[in-house]
Amino acid sequence: MNNPRRVAFDVLRQVTGEDAYANLALAKRLATAGLDTRDAGLVTELVSGTCRLMGTYDLVIEAASGRKLNTLQPAVVDLLRLGTHQLLGMRMKKYAAVTSSVELARSTVGQRVTGLVNAILRKVSAKDLDGWLDQLTRKADPIGALAIRGHHPRWIVEAYADLLPAEEVPAALAANNEAPQPTLVLRPGLAELANLDGATPTRFSPFGATTDGAPAEQAAVRDGRAGVQDEGSQLVAWALANAEAPDGPWLDMCAGPGGKAALLAGLARGQGTWLLASEAQEHRARLVTQSLKAYPGGAVTIAADGTRPAWGRSFAKVMVDAPCTGLGALRRRPESRWRRHPEDVAALGGLQRDLLRQAIASTVPGGVVAYVTCSPHRAETTEVVDHVLAEHPHVTRLHAADALPDVPDAALGDDLQLWPQRHGTDAMYLSLLRVGT
Repeated sequence: MNNPRRVAFDVLRQVTGEDAYANLALAKRLATAGLDTRDAGLVTELVSGTCRLMGTYDLVIEAASGRKLNTLQPAVVDLLRLGTHQLLGMRMKKYAAVTSSVELARSTVGQRVTGLVNAILRKVSAKDLDGWLDQLTRKADPIGALAIRGHHPRWIVEAYADLLPAEEVPAALAANNEAPQPTLVLRPGLAELANLDGATPTRFSPFGATTDGAPAEQAAVRDGRAGVQDEGSQLVAWALANAEAPDGPWLDMCAGPGGKAALLAGLARGQGTWLLASEAQEHRARLVTQSLKAYPGGAVTIAADGTRPAWGRSFAKVMVDAPCTGLGALRRRPESRWRRHPEDVAALGGLQRDLLRQAIASTVPGGVVAYVTCSPHRAETTEVVDHVLAEHPHVTRLHAADALPDVPDAALGDDLQLWPQRHGTDAMYLSLLRVGT
């Protein structure tokens, strides 16, 4: 059970069979697997790499086997995916990759599938990844070829092509295929760069830092003075803090799991006010409370539905980081690109609009609302804001880039869109809105 390939197989089965998040399932399994550093690294690459290129590997497996994946047992498909990644993504020796996959098949599914796994993987090994990509894209149109070579579903490539210059789309897809280095956030008033061992400041956020070691090795992280947070998430919170608004408390409407809330709490305290952090799900509200423990008295957490708020028009600044598809965080959750579908975008639209309406209703005259998503898709970003603003003529769009003047190439009209290939962050979207009387 502590064979690294067996550990990777178990995690992948959770991801594909139970819709588990790869990063969470991987961390939980590694915590109990008893592997040394080298084997833990192998498991991480097997799981993350397979999830990242899964759609491409599925096309390869179908081409090599001459059959559709749905004719194969799901566990066998996962065995073939792991074997294909070793052959094409990790460039392991053919004999080692095929033999270890056959042995894994024998110990997990049974002897009866070993011949099938051996035969298919031997056919996969006949070409390298470039050779397979050449074959798979031979009859594809330009968008289809870009999707296959960039290891993304076609609909996501189309969404990127709708936003980016054509020559930049391949770089955006490639950036999603690079695992990001964990980024730390120094919570205002509690920690400085000197409090982190071996820290390097991030490019844009004055609160961000990267280090070579695991975040939990830092004392400031263990005691809550610092946390793990992508620089893009830090920047959208900082932008709201920088916006001019009347005095008064701030609100984080969708606060779970608490990273932005902790940063906002520190920024609010620095401006002489406090934060109300609201989260609809009670278990996530408890995570918010844990994140805010370093700011006693500077923030209050409640479990409440933001579409039916338990507060009035009371807040000078409101953050609504709306539930979304997470297409901006594909570097961190590589399986999401294959799990999400266009209908998921449409399904979230009503909730996103309702939350933004309530954010506006919760803001005092002259106050500012930050509508945020971790997605660059227009249907989750500009179209949501356009729709709600059409109902609220007293609300005006601010030029969001003015709140982050040192961040280049981020303006999307009056809104702001960050990109991995441009800024090294998740693809966070921000719209800042001024509420009138």
